[in-house]
Amino acid sequence: MRAYKSEMLANPAQRSSRTHSIEVEESLERLGWLMDDLFRIPVIGWRVGLDALVGLIPGIGDSATALVSFYILASAVRYRVPKITLLRMGMNIGIDYLLGSLPLVGDLFDAWWKSNKMNVGLLRTRATVSASEAKKGRTSDWLFVGVIMLLLMALLAGAAFISIYLLLLIAGQFAKLS
Repeated sequence: MRAYKSEMLANPAQRSSRTHSIEVEESLERLGWLMDDLFRIPVIGWRVGLDALVGLIPGIGDSATALVSFYILASAVRYRVPKITLLRMGMNIGIDYLLGSLPLVGDLFDAWWKSNKMNVGLLRTRATVSASEAKKGRTSDWLFVGVIMLLLMALLAGAAFISIYLLLLIAGQFAKLS
């Protein structure tokens, strides 16, 4: 670690190339803002977006916001973000979905986690081409993101299945009491 730090201090050109920030499309910035920072809660100053609000709808809210988050992930391919960063972005969406779908606690988590804002930030700092050059991605990156999205869709479907099963189980218990 010490050698890395001294190398970075000795060579400013390398340092700036690793900490660059590329301007991304306004639509991606806007989507991240809408999903995570749209409203400011008076007094405490927290910002919440549609992710936390739509997540309040049981069953479909978190699934719908996860699908919207896929747009930012897919856009990262056009900006030729490295595969490890694509994986991290997918993990941010998965964590947001899994923990955000918990009743009550998940809604507070959604307001705090802000996966869309994190993913736009990752896209901005790890992009290898500018917005004007971001026309299409490499086939291998599209396949990689496709696998990530399929895994996330399986997670969404599995969670929906478990939710429906638990609701039917609870309904069956209430029917026995009647």
